[in-house]
Formats: sequence, structure tokens, C-alpha cells
Amino acid sequence: MYTSILTEVDGAIGILTLNKGERHNAFDDVLIAEITAGLRELEADRRVRVVVLSATGKSFCAGADLDWMKRAAGYTPEENFADARKLADLMAALNGLAKPTVARVHGPAYGGGVGLIACCDIAVATYDALFALTEVKLGIIPAVIGPYVLAAIGERYSRRYMLSAERFSAAEAYRIGLVHEIAPGVEQLDEAIGKILDSLLKNGPQAQAECKQLIRAVSGAAIDTALMEDTAQRITRVRASQEGTEGLTAFLEKRKPAWVAG
Repeated sequence: MYTSILTEVDGAIGILTLNKGERHNAFDDVLIAEITAGLRELEADRRVRVVVLSATGKSFCAGADLDWMKRAAGYTPEENFADARKLADLMAALNGLAKPTVARVHGPAYGGGVGLIACCDIAVATYDALFALTEVKLGIIPAVIGPYVLAAIGERYSRRYMLSAERFSAAEAYRIGLVHEIAPGVEQLDEAIGKILDSLLKNGPQAQAECKQLIRAVSGAAIDTALMEDTAQRITRVRASQEGTEGLTAFLEKRKPAWVAG
């Protein structure tokens, strides 16, 4: 079905793997369309509780594919806008996925690859991973990924790395908040992700979806009467839901909730 990605379901884990290793998983129109479709496929799959974003080859994602960029150089403004909107749709789909998302990062992640990581809820990288927001080197800007990168690392670090296009290490990515953990190698990377997945699967799936909506709704919002009303309405609704009732009942009865017990 796909030519540039792989999708699989392992128990409750959905895995979407960028599979253009020979091209360093660089973006082109096909890869963008297939990642977007693959994410929607895994989101719709009732078996899947968590989505892992991974990659084959030596790089996680090296930004834009050179051949694609050559073609785009001849595009009309309307064609360029359509291309940009497709990338924007991909980032929005990943950022807005109802299910928790985990980025498994190894090797270089440049440009749009950083955007993918920023859109994931949790990111873990190997020590040798490298990162860069390289767009200004080409006389362009990281516009589509900008909101997600800003949300991940803040305005101050975005100013430095968007303007300088410097490469930075996994240790720096950890320090500034782009990744949550770093691991010495691939084996330790998978062990760290395995522990995170175990934790994620113990929690109510609807509560996790509601948490993601809550974070998006309140992030940066003024703490005023309207926000207080909104958050009170949210917990009232969730507490009375089937999952909320089951979670509280399971806690009081000292048993596993239904989503863990199967």
C-alpha cells in the first residue's frame, strides 16, 4: 500500500516507520502524503493505544529531499502553497493525534524532521543523534513547523537555532526540551521507549485523549474566569464518563481497570 513508510500493529502499539533510508528519509510529496495517511490509519485502528514514529537507515529525517526541492523550484505560487499546506496538514495530524505519540530518534533530524519530533508527545533519542533547523541556509524559513518547535523549545532557543541553522547534539536537544530522554545506543533507546510505552498503556485511553485536548486548550491561556469554567466543565464531564467511573471504581476495589485488564 505504501512505498515510503511501513505501518504495523504490535499488540496495542502502532508503529509508523519512515522507510526511505537510502534518501535519509527526506521529505517529498509522496512521503508527506503517506505519513499523513499512515497516522490517520493508526488513529482509526481500535487496537492501537499508542503510536511510535520511527525510521530506517542512518537518519531519522534529513529535512527536504533534494530532488523534490529541485522540482519545487519551478512551481507556481499556487503549487508551492499547495505543497506547504500538505506539510502543514501532516504536522497538524501528528500534533493533534488523539493517541499518545512517541518519537524514536536516531541519527540526523534536520528541518522538517525536527518538526516531526516537536509534534510528538514524547521523544527519545540516541546520544549520536544530531539536530538542526537548516532552512535559512537555503534562504527559506521553518514556517510550517515553527509553531510546534516554538511550543517544544520556547522562543529563546528557537531564535538561536532557527537563525543560526547550527547543528546541535542530543545532549543539547535534551537540555532545551526537544527530547525527553537520551540513550547510549539503539538497544538502550528501545529499552527506554519500552518503559515509556508500559507507563502509557496503564492509563485510560480516553483520559489521555482528553489530556491532549486540555493541554492544547490551556497552554498559554490567561488564567481567568473563562478558563476556570472551562477546566471545571472538562473534569465534570470526564469524571462522569464510563472510563472515569471505571477508573475510580477499580481504584477503590483495588483491581486493575478494564483498559489494563483487557
